[in-house]
Amino acid sequence: MAQLLSPGSTSTAHSPPRNPDPQAAIMAATNPPDYCNENVFRRNTLPPRSYYIPENKSLSLNGQWHFHYAPSPVKSPSPSANASSVASQGWTTIQVPGHWQLQGHGRPHYTNVQFPFPVCPPFIPSENPTGSYRRTFYVPPSWDDDQIRLRFDGVDSAYHVWVNGRLVGYGQGSRNPAEFDITDLVKQNSPNEVFVRVYQWSDGSYIEDQDQWWLSGIYRDVHLIAFPRQAYLKDWFLRGDLDEEYKDGVLRATVDIVTTVNATLSVTVTNIPGEETIAEVTRDITKSGSIELSILVDNPRKWTAETPSLYSAQIKLRDSDDGVIHWASQKIGFRRVELKNGLICVNGQPIQFRGVNRHDHHPLFGRAVPVDFIRQDLLLMKQHNINALRCSHYPSHPKLFDIADELGLWVIDEADLECHGFYDAVARPQDIPEEMDYEERKKLAFGKAAKYTSDNPTWKAAYLDRMEQMIHRDKNHPSIIIWSLGNEAFYGQNHKAMYDLAKRIDPGRLVHYEGDVHAESADMYSYMYPSVDKLIELAKTQGVKPDGTYEKPVILCEYAHAMGNGPGGLEDYQQAFRTHRRLQGGFIWEWANHGLLKKDSNGKEYYAYGGDFGDMPNDGAFVMDGLVNSVHKPTPGLVELKKVFQPVAAAVEGDDFVISSLYDFVSLDDLSVTYKAERLETSATIVASGTLNVPSTPAGRTARVEIPAEVRAWRKRIGRHGTSPPHIYLTVSFTLQTATTWAPLGHEVAWFQHHLVNGIAHGPDGDLFQDESELSLQETSAYATVTGQDFTFVFDKSSGYLATWTKAGQSLLEPDPTTGAAIIPSFWRPPTDNDKGLSLPYWKRFGVDRLTSQLRSLSITKTGSRESGQTVTFISQIFLSPPVLDWGYHATIVQTISVTGNLHVTISLKATGYAPEHVPRIGLNLRLSRKLGRVKWHGLGPGESYPDKRSAQRVGIWTAESVLQLQTPYDVPQESGNRMGTKWVSITDTGSTGAGFVVFDEAHPNFRGEKTFSFAASRYSTKTIQDAKHPCDLVEEDATLLRLDHKVAGVGTAACGPGVREDLLVKVDKENEVKFSFELVPLSG
Repeated sequence: MAQLLSPGSTSTAHSPPRNPDPQAAIMAATNPPDYCNENVFRRNTLPPRSYYIPENKSLSLNGQWHFHYAPSPVKSPSPSANASSVASQGWTTIQVPGHWQLQGHGRPHYTNVQFPFPVCPPFIPSENPTGSYRRTFYVPPSWDDDQIRLRFDGVDSAYHVWVNGRLVGYGQGSRNPAEFDITDLVKQNSPNEVFVRVYQWSDGSYIEDQDQWWLSGIYRDVHLIAFPRQAYLKDWFLRGDLDEEYKDGVLRATVDIVTTVNATLSVTVTNIPGEETIAEVTRDITKSGSIELSILVDNPRKWTAETPSLYSAQIKLRDSDDGVIHWASQKIGFRRVELKNGLICVNGQPIQFRGVNRHDHHPLFGRAVPVDFIRQDLLLMKQHNINALRCSHYPSHPKLFDIADELGLWVIDEADLECHGFYDAVARPQDIPEEMDYEERKKLAFGKAAKYTSDNPTWKAAYLDRMEQMIHRDKNHPSIIIWSLGNEAFYGQNHKAMYDLAKRIDPGRLVHYEGDVHAESADMYSYMYPSVDKLIELAKTQGVKPDGTYEKPVILCEYAHAMGNGPGGLEDYQQAFRTHRRLQGGFIWEWANHGLLKKDSNGKEYYAYGGDFGDMPNDGAFVMDGLVNSVHKPTPGLVELKKVFQPVAAAVEGDDFVISSLYDFVSLDDLSVTYKAERLETSATIVASGTLNVPSTPAGRTARVEIPAEVRAWRKRIGRHGTSPPHIYLTVSFTLQTATTWAPLGHEVAWFQHHLVNGIAHGPDGDLFQDESELSLQETSAYATVTGQDFTFVFDKSSGYLATWTKAGQSLLEPDPTTGAAIIPSFWRPPTDNDKGLSLPYWKRFGVDRLTSQLRSLSITKTGSRESGQTVTFISQIFLSPPVLDWGYHATIVQTISVTGNLHVTISLKATGYAPEHVPRIGLNLRLSRKLGRVKWHGLGPGESYPDKRSAQRVGIWTAESVLQLQTPYDVPQESGNRMGTKWVSITDTGSTGAGFVVFDEAHPNFRGEKTFSFAASRYSTKTIQDAKHPCDLVEEDATLLRLDHKVAGVGTAACGPGVREDLLVKVDKENEVKFSFELVPLSG
């Protein structure tokens, strides 16, 4: 029989299994099988240790392996089969690390909460796809006297291992490593074979129900590692601590040693860069055991996310001849983490998290993420003012923490634990509605859901193992300041045991768990997706004593769900963090879309989400909810976040700039501060610029700097010589004075803009008035045609709408194929992901997406003379309403054509009947000639903006050479591209003529554009966008589609969280008339 340890036990040294028939051993000796037994999650694995792969004593087994895919374990090949028969048994090759579903076997499957299999833990389906891996390796000759280990850093979800046909052991815990001692099983000077049988499902799958793709296989590194048998460093825990004054450091080192000889242990601390020795301590070793050392370091550079100062620690075992037997090096940082006055403090200073949640994801490789791709993720984070990272919801790739140590990020490392699917198992039979208050749903379901595993003593060992594995692997990283007990696993006795374990192993870090709503075994209160008002209420009440004091802070482990066009409302949350000391920030959900590249049968490529692989059940596009898209390029949401998170605040007060450092530790001394004042007319002209000399401004402090005289002088020029001044905007930029590890010299960290002179928005000049011009009005029963010197307008008398506008023989406006109107009032736009849960069904219930148009009356009037200037005015009384329902808008549309060919449109709206409370927008839809594709505007830009997502956009003169540049290519097509704060926008021919027109908010006797409006231009119809699942489904119209809006709604975060703030909805005013105007002025180029 094979040596099979008691359930859940581990072997600590040389204990190889001996088994002539390993296949029979697993199937017969374990009942139920290991992968259906919550008490068995490791067999013959070595104790967990710090992650360290020695360069000179390791051999990577990454690369091509032979692979066999079977529908169930019993149909998988025997590990004792002759290797020469591989080709005849359906074997192929596969890349390791990797997932088999992304290499042609099985299919990816996405669920958010629900389990994709029946809920009856610990049992899993008999149809359990099984991947068998095999490859050969040679043991280097220099390893003859070494202990040889086989290490797997990540296998999903469970696996048995054989070497040379003999069973080694079993591993479970997909995001945790396992090491096996295979010393007595390998052969020197001849090939060895490793065989791994991987099970897609195991009892561990019940507690690995994270919101991500279900993907299987050996997806992290595989190594052979040699340890010298006579003596070796078994493990080490290096804690760079500080004294009570946070000045001097002490390195507290715990080194576990296995030795058969007398030896000397040394720990040496050196500078990085360079190798100057800072401190050293030695200890004579006569037996195996755990050694405690303390090394004092005078006033070391302190590690923080803002000052990631690292040192190197070399740990060496020497023999009696001073020869090095075994050694390791570890980067360390000196810092102290603690709760102080009820707040999370590092080095005595309260900190604020400007964080994100991050899954391991790659669009081609799934969770088998290359290290350079991880580095790019973290670089992007730092470049966008993100200072904190929550590993959701499992320990990330082990090398991520090296990068976080180096670049500077606060890290919450989270145990590989989530069992959210038990909620659905409990809630669906009770028909608990999703729209019910979250706290009420928790009362009905969470206690019952916890009984499956979290509050079930038979699962305690499995829970503890996941905590222990994480802590021991990652414990030496200064960036990790908080351990987390997992995510959305309800709350029970096993979490309490995990907390106690964490504090026993590592009392120098804090512990987090959102599911512990009363913070019984957590060092902070943590919440998900509350509204800002609710968050402030929690900060004022939860755990607050009668005297107003509290012992624990409040953070948001998830907020501002970044799905599609969003998140909205970031600035509201940040303002709450700034003004309520107990609120120590939070972590945006989430960093990246999880799209997987897929090509359909027609050759179309797109980034797939739930259901695209025929996976059922699934949660659709809910996996596409990141600040970066599926290829990890920034979305507008990340650009917005950078502005909201910027660590500098600035304002103008009188003749001074008031500049505040929002850093927790560093001053503003490393930033260059420059300014420019721009005059905005048809283009932007810099009228003043320079560098500001800002006095040293420590963290949390404020400085005042006088506005330069050349800038102040522009305020005094207003109205001189009877001229109307243009708008002048002052922009201040804060950039890096020197390159850092995460950004180059000149990288912009923060900026601020101030409206210096509120003047005139001079737009492009339209056609000049012609003294001899005259308007011609001709009518038939169906149409009215107005003709000027080189333009023609045609009105449809049956609908009351303008049908066409041509100038100099070129079409400017043309009829919509459905409505026949070139300009028509509209209240609809494509929905966003955030609309789909609540707003979209509400709007559709009121038929906002299918309003019809009824002409009630039409009057046509020609006035004026050749001398005074002629006009033709069309006044249409129209009722806009949906079928079936009794509500609508009475619209009065006044359209006036001047002798110069200008078109002035005024809309008056009065709601009537059983109208909705709010609509997506109020404005006009225009259909333009496709030739009109170049867009220039004065307003917020260059990117899209909405009422609750506009902080990152600056006022300026912006140009898009193509309408397509104005659209945001979201991985899931939806509403995008709105530009707010617009004073004028021109749309012209993309060819050489430059013909087109410019739109102003309203006509004015002296100037235009006093008010602002929103616009959006696209080549995709609303229906096309609504119907498209992926960008490749979008088909361009043979036209340019323009929206001109009086009001647009915010975007919110209602896909998972609060909707649009009440005052940023587009309310339907049932008492008062809504009135707005636009003027369209032709341009000849």
